[in-house]
Amino acid sequence: MVTFEQFPSDLRFALPWQTFVKGSGQLAAEAGVLRFSHPQTHPRQYSNAQLDDYQTLKRADFLWQPPLTMTVRARFSHPSGELVGTAGFGFWNDPFMMTDWRRPTLPRAIWFFYSSPPSNMKLDLHTPGHGWKVGTLDAWHWPFFALLPTAPLAVPLMNIAPLYRLCWPLGQRSIKVSEALVPVAMTEWHSYTLEWQQKIARFSVDGQVILACHTAPRGPLGFVMWLDNQYMVVTPWGRFASGLLASTGEQWMEVSRLEMKQDLASSPPP
Repeated sequence: MVTFEQFPSDLRFALPWQTFVKGSGQLAAEAGVLRFSHPQTHPRQYSNAQLDDYQTLKRADFLWQPPLTMTVRARFSHPSGELVGTAGFGFWNDPFMMTDWRRPTLPRAIWFFYSSPPSNMKLDLHTPGHGWKVGTLDAWHWPFFALLPTAPLAVPLMNIAPLYRLCWPLGQRSIKVSEALVPVAMTEWHSYTLEWQQKIARFSVDGQVILACHTAPRGPLGFVMWLDNQYMVVTPWGRFASGLLASTGEQWMEVSRLEMKQDLASSPPP
């Protein structure tokens, strides 16, 4: 079990926990609260304030496997749509070489994830492409590779609304995507809980389940908690873009509790 209720004020975490601060990003701990902040951000400078546990590890050595439960108590400075960039907490495989040199790979993730416009990661048929959401993703999955040869024909057809509604559910299942909006105010303190099982994922806020799905990704994955100024566009109809966003005035995420419990007795052998 890992529990932080009093974050070290000097941010000297025991390994493998490490901070990752870039650009205008700032991390500070005071009165038991860990604060991820940006006084302002610029569209030509990547800014990030992050806590993670995988920077020095190979993906095969990432620490977390199901079954486990993560609970985070957090709040944000701005509501959904006004907070700029991306933010969140959960588990992923760091597929894009964000913190260390690793070969790029297809993404796997299970997390609470926020993105602001112009982000549009429209991977779930019924959920907006940006906002404060929960979600799962595992593109390293054999149905995705089975469908990949059809992409040159399928992607243009996704621009036809009836065909998109008819066909995209198959694509969504192939990358094990499930998503739901988080139906609470980001600016208020809430307890966010993720239960990651071998086949089932369950997300709750203040004890109320907001998504239960059978699309849990495989491990091992690394833990990440961050606030940055990125945006990304990825849509089934072939739009892809990414970049950095400017903000004026301070933006922040505050965390007063982080707890992870892994049921080692139920975990598969190495």
